[in-house]
Amino acid sequence: MAHKSASPDLGRGQWEKPTDFIFACIGLVLKTDLYGEMSIVGMLPYFVYMVIYVVPVLVIHSYMGQFSSSGFISALRLAPFFKGIGYLSPFLTTIFLIYYGTFASVPLFYIWHSFKPILPWSCEGLSSWFNESQGLTTCHLTMESGYSYINSSTHTNDSKYVNVPSSLYFDYQFTTYNSKDDDPVDWNYVGLCVLIWATIAVIFYKFSETAKFGKFIRYMVIATLCLLLVCFVRISFIPGAMKGLERYLTPKVLYVEYEIGRSFGMVVFGLGAGWGSVIALSSFNGFRTNIMSYSWIISIGQVLIFIMFDMLHCMLDHYYKGLSEDHIVIAHWMYYLSGASALSSVGWPNLWTVLYYTMLLMAGLIVLATQIFTILQSLFDEFETLRKRKMEVTFGLIGGLAVCSCAHSVNHGIMFVMGFSHSITVSHSVLHFLFLLVVLWIYGRERFQRDIKFMLGQPFASWKVFTLRFIAPFILLGCLVSGIKFLRREHYQTYVVVHSIHYILLVLCALAIPAYGFYYVYQNSGSFCERFRRTCRPTDWYPAEEEHRQRYGEAVGQTEVTDQLFELIDDVNEEVII
Repeated sequence: MAHKSASPDLGRGQWEKPTDFIFACIGLVLKTDLYGEMSIVGMLPYFVYMVIYVVPVLVIHSYMGQFSSSGFISALRLAPFFKGIGYLSPFLTTIFLIYYGTFASVPLFYIWHSFKPILPWSCEGLSSWFNESQGLTTCHLTMESGYSYINSSTHTNDSKYVNVPSSLYFDYQFTTYNSKDDDPVDWNYVGLCVLIWATIAVIFYKFSETAKFGKFIRYMVIATLCLLLVCFVRISFIPGAMKGLERYLTPKVLYVEYEIGRSFGMVVFGLGAGWGSVIALSSFNGFRTNIMSYSWIISIGQVLIFIMFDMLHCMLDHYYKGLSEDHIVIAHWMYYLSGASALSSVGWPNLWTVLYYTMLLMAGLIVLATQIFTILQSLFDEFETLRKRKMEVTFGLIGGLAVCSCAHSVNHGIMFVMGFSHSITVSHSVLHFLFLLVVLWIYGRERFQRDIKFMLGQPFASWKVFTLRFIAPFILLGCLVSGIKFLRREHYQTYVVVHSIHYILLVLCALAIPAYGFYYVYQNSGSFCERFRRTCRPTDWYPAEEEHRQRYGEAVGQTEVTDQLFELIDDVNEEVII
């Protein structure tokens, strides 16, 4: 096969500051659908996973991108047979982006309505749109302080289940989520999608260069975390919040099993919802950037965000539990749909609602922008012809995502995309397993440790390699089992056709990796064993900068850094000598 040598994009740029890589990776875990009611005990296994798995894997992902200055497609020239993983990643990440657009649209909805003099979901504004025959709301419950918003004795519904007004208001505004069949398309939601993706387009128009984009993400992450801290402090003063924190610090034994299972999902999502994101982000580091210490900083920062959001969830949850001992409050999607009603009970509710949902909006935009950035750069690194049309490709991708996101506006349309979101834990567990197989077994432990030492001037400890080779697969197996259980729990009989299509596509995705590998084998010459062995060798695996490339060639031998064409010549010469 005529092997096409890698063509590094020398104009791709680098981060303005090395810490921009840290902020970009920390921003990956601002994926708020991951968080939920947990406890500090449930977090304890994650600290173990962090030491023996998360941090070492972060180093390996960072090594792949930083050493090669390539995104997650081109970096897999480390073992071309498995390059299908790189080609599959943009597809899986794109599906996630279509789904995750909702997490930026919903906050925008509540921000918009928070500028009304009276919040529609407050107990004062409830009467303007809510029909009390539909059931009880939290406004009908007597507060612990002794006053009642609405006299519940006048209500005829004696159900013990109580709804949250802000959730009902969202349901009232959008046909997409309330199972109405008379209007198949929700144009209000289409409008929100248009605004969100227009914002994303503006971001990439203004900050398309690497240095500018890194600076933008840095300030966005800092501002989001500051708003999170401010909102956390304010919500800690609402009734029941302290009981929520007590629940977090002193959990019930019954919940620990579930929490430990959820910690497996955190292991996977610590590297971002899109597989290979860290590889692409690290490719903008300087060649000598100390990714070992950075990986610890990133992992610790991610843990603190996990804990902060979990405590926030506990506080909001116990606020609703404290409203009544005789009723069960149905608090859907706590951070988004139910958080607004909790904030309507505090002083200056409009201001705090705007601040809270601005934080969620910024978190959503950070995740969307960062994942799109990694997809684009990986495509530009792999396909040289696309570099000449960066703007067309960028806005074409954003436009396509915008159109696909509008599928959520079709009644029940979101369920199709959510099916893929639920499978992320499963697919990522498999991809991480293959990734460790490629780097530490096929490329080899010795070569990997040699490259790390050449790049950083310090060794990668052998015990870390041992844990990744022999212990990490069991952690990934736990992630896989946890993901399968989650899939079985979330897939409902009502959407059996949608989920059937989803499973078929998931199987096709799984088959795409070996299909590309065998296609690559077929393009080579010789016996099958020779072809397979040749396609598992690294091709053009060397630093992009000429200075580092020359030193690397001198350090490891020129045959280690030549492309596959020269390897073929070497094989032929060996046969002639024999």
